[in-house]
Amino acid sequence: MNKLLATLIAGLFATSVYAQTTAPATTTPAAASLGDTKADNKAKEKIAKAEEKEAKDVAKADDKVAKAEQKASDKKAKAAHKRDKKVADAEEKVAKADPEDKAKAAAKADEKAAKAELKAEKTAINADEKAQKKVVDANADKAKAHAKANEKKAEAVAEAHKADAK
Repeated sequence: MNKLLATLIAGLFATSVYAQTTAPATTTPAAASLGDTKADNKAKEKIAKAEEKEAKDVAKADDKVAKAEQKASDKKAKAAHKRDKKVADAEEKVAKADPEDKAKAAAKADEKAAKAELKAEKTAINADEKAQKKVVDANADKAKAHAKANEKKAEAVAEAHKADAK
């Protein structure tokens, strides 16, 4: 069961990573045709500001991803610690049990260990799911920032060309 669950989770991660790769960055071809006129220099400044804003938004999204992954890791570690403690307590009760009650105590300990394992696995799955949702949201934020930056760049170039045409 554990191997099946691990395989499914690994497949989920692999597909989500593959699906979340961003498209290659596209540059505004008209940006290369800017000269040294006043309007062109203004457009270059706007392009630089747009790129700077995009970089900030991407950094913010990356920070969200890192925090989400750290939080998931902490939750999984805490769940594993709780599981280990419950298993140790159950084994301790078995060791303290009277010889005639050992079989019953061992059965109870096995049941407690199984329940603790299930709870830890559920917690890990939920933590990973939340982290993946944050990753998806962050990637969407990155894509939006990139699109917005491209829009600003195109507007700046268009304004510069319009001013040069006058």
